[in-house]
Amino acid sequence: MALISVKYMALVMRADNKGEGGILSLMALAVRSQSNKSQTFRRWGMTVVGLFGAALLYGDGMITPAISVLSAMEGLTFVAPKFEPFIIPITIFIINGLFMMQRFGTSKIGIVFGPIIVIWFLSLAILGVRGIAGNMEVFLAINPYYAFDFFYQNGWIGFIVLGSVVLVVTGGEALYADMGHFGKRPIRLSWYFVAMPALTLNYFGQGALLLSNPEAVSNPFYQLAPKWAVLPLVCLATVSAFIASQALISGIFSLTRQAIQLGFCPRISIVHTSSREIGQIYVPAVNWMLFIGVIWLVLTFRNSSHLAAAYGIAVTGTMVITTVLAYEVARNKWNWSLMKAALIFGSFLVVDLAFFGANLRKITHGGWVPLAIGAVIFLLMTTWQKGRQVLFRRLKERSMPIEDFCEKLLREPPLRVTGTAIYMSGDPWGVPVPLLHNLKHNKVLHQRIAILTIQTKEVPFVAKKDRITIQEVIPNMYRILANYGFMETPKMKHILEACREKDINFNVNESTFVLGRETIIPDKATKPKPGEVGMSYWRERLFAIMSKNAQRPTAFFRIPPNQVIEVGIQVEI
Repeated sequence: MALISVKYMALVMRADNKGEGGILSLMALAVRSQSNKSQTFRRWGMTVVGLFGAALLYGDGMITPAISVLSAMEGLTFVAPKFEPFIIPITIFIINGLFMMQRFGTSKIGIVFGPIIVIWFLSLAILGVRGIAGNMEVFLAINPYYAFDFFYQNGWIGFIVLGSVVLVVTGGEALYADMGHFGKRPIRLSWYFVAMPALTLNYFGQGALLLSNPEAVSNPFYQLAPKWAVLPLVCLATVSAFIASQALISGIFSLTRQAIQLGFCPRISIVHTSSREIGQIYVPAVNWMLFIGVIWLVLTFRNSSHLAAAYGIAVTGTMVITTVLAYEVARNKWNWSLMKAALIFGSFLVVDLAFFGANLRKITHGGWVPLAIGAVIFLLMTTWQKGRQVLFRRLKERSMPIEDFCEKLLREPPLRVTGTAIYMSGDPWGVPVPLLHNLKHNKVLHQRIAILTIQTKEVPFVAKKDRITIQEVIPNMYRILANYGFMETPKMKHILEACREKDINFNVNESTFVLGRETIIPDKATKPKPGEVGMSYWRERLFAIMSKNAQRPTAFFRIPPNQVIEVGIQVEI
């Protein structure tokens, strides 16, 4: 409780990236705080650490629904042992409903989430008080002497016990990630005055029960309740698990959008489920990937105790990474002294590493699952990032500076046709290859030309006044830079509206959008120059597959498909 209250509520939540939280927001904040160019290696290190933390969260997103719903359903055996064969089928049925409802969004059912959670925490507190009344001696646990004495007396066994109690410190990452949805104040108030007191009472109640009846160790939570209350409690626990899983799944959707905007994930379909809340999104590909993973976990591990081993690695690994990134923010953004930052975050790091180390022994018992998931996601993210860098370099080699291009146009004017052509380009300074191809092969250009580059900043949102920068390079030829935050999804309609506000009117119905369609050709013979980023051949092939299956810019940027021309380009990397 102290770890969540001090580390997350008091300190980490101060590291808000313009109101947004979460591991990628924290990573962007830490990287941006490394303002000195000589700190390039340090910035790269923060990026790698943050990406792996994000990758672990995907594993967490699979494990949480599985362990939450499964543990709730296991309470049925206390109602009647004959329910045991039906626990897995009922769990799968509930999980299926959970993922089926994602496409509708949570704006409507979210109204009832709050009251249910309040009832849940109130029930936890009541059960805790009931257990405490049976053995008041449990309050001696408040004295830290007994904790130190426990580790002193038990040594290695005491260290191993940390791996079994790690679930009591989970939830901090989710609270931080939800900061952008609810704000610091509501989260802090709900933690300090609702969640923390209720959880503390319940944990003390379970401890008191175990002191009086050690045989209750099989499931002390449900044994705190009287027999008549077990079935209602199972129902309430199921709904609460449903809500907790829903919150984490929504967080994974948000994390995916951030990864796409920051250039660590290919474009995939994102559906906005609310016209009022920007955070209400649904990502079909991620939803069904999580669904398959959750079902596999339930069928493989079959009970919550076995899943707890996998859960601990994911949670504690992310906690360690959060501490490292928060230290960087404290040093470079909050201007803390080395001694102050090292003392405070070093203390947290010792605790986090203790929990993480205690869970490492569970790798062979299921702890390998989040590490494997994290490694795969990390590989995909870094492959996409490096691949885009290599592709950008190859396209830039085929391009030319816009100044030289404009000089040539003025010197040798080509034939012009009526209308506007908007060329999309990832390079904010050069000329897009499709434009050069068009001039080279068709010997003709549109009357008005705009080169549009969409850039993602390391902030969640970009102010409307800073959205568009327009430069008229030569008459009727424009360079447009559109800036978006990593929590925003660019839309062509909004970009053209912003241009109109700056007195540059592009009529959608009279404009042609020209996009490059790159076909990636991995080539073993192509070697990077000294100092350039390169990839091994097998990663080039992986990048080619990811690029081929990425959503087309036409759909992602909401461009009218009947006004798009795609120019095929083969690129060897």
